[in-house]
Amino acid sequence: MRIGAIEAGGTKFVCGIGNEQGTIEDRVSFPTEQPEKTLAQVIAYFQDKQVEAIGIGSFGPINIDPASPEYGHVTTTPKPGWSNYPFLGKMKEAFDVPFGWDTDVNAAALGEATWGAAKGLDSCVYYTIGTGVGVGVYAEGKLVHGLVHPEGGHILTRRHPDDTYEGFCPYHGDCLEGIAAGPAIERRWKVKGSELPADHPAWAMEAFYIGQAVAGAILMLSPKRVILGGGVMHQMQLFPLVRAEVQNNLRGYVSASAVLADIDTYIVPPGLGDNAGLSGSLALGLNALQGRG
Repeated sequence: MRIGAIEAGGTKFVCGIGNEQGTIEDRVSFPTEQPEKTLAQVIAYFQDKQVEAIGIGSFGPINIDPASPEYGHVTTTPKPGWSNYPFLGKMKEAFDVPFGWDTDVNAAALGEATWGAAKGLDSCVYYTIGTGVGVGVYAEGKLVHGLVHPEGGHILTRRHPDDTYEGFCPYHGDCLEGIAAGPAIERRWKVKGSELPADHPAWAMEAFYIGQAVAGAILMLSPKRVILGGGVMHQMQLFPLVRAEVQNNLRGYVSASAVLADIDTYIVPPGLGDNAGLSGSLALGLNALQGRG
């Protein structure tokens, strides 16, 4: 099988070709610009690839209700030119193949459940913490949708007692994304996170916020694994700090060995590394080809 995959991020698009085993055989990436210019590059890439299906994991918010006239649209994004843009429809005009369509972070959760850190499990939660914060939820063997799709990056959080930064989210100010994403770290400390030393107080503060979110996800969704990806989580010193915050927040209430004794193998980096999103988009395309929504 030849399956196309599109990881459509707010900063860059990654397109690739893979097979039913999850092997990525070819890829290309380019900056996310105005939709017409960006999709022209996407279409040109796939034009001669003879793919049998295409999976799209897109930055959001997006419309994922097949019964809606706006199904396949990017909706209320602040990304210039993309608000209410019919992304999926434009791709269907170019290619007469089955399409899988979901958020980029839901796609990453599916990729990890299919081939990565949650393989063999019927549930996981995937956080991407980078330019923004997104959450993908895989439960009872399928991706979670509802009124819209999970938007866990915009949950409200308790403020760290030493934090005076107001938050950058244009909708909510100091929601999780507004105070824990990469831009928040840079604006708070006046330097990129990648330039801060591992023992800088920034990381304890970051773990304070991520730990709240993960504890809430455990209480609400009871996932069998929690996966933390994205550029901020390349700072590996965050993992033990986040695990400690989660245990402190839960205070022994969740009586499961995964949380109480084996948390190092419960809250983990992506098994697919930076390929989680593209591999997940490949899985979306494979599901569409095989008739699984």
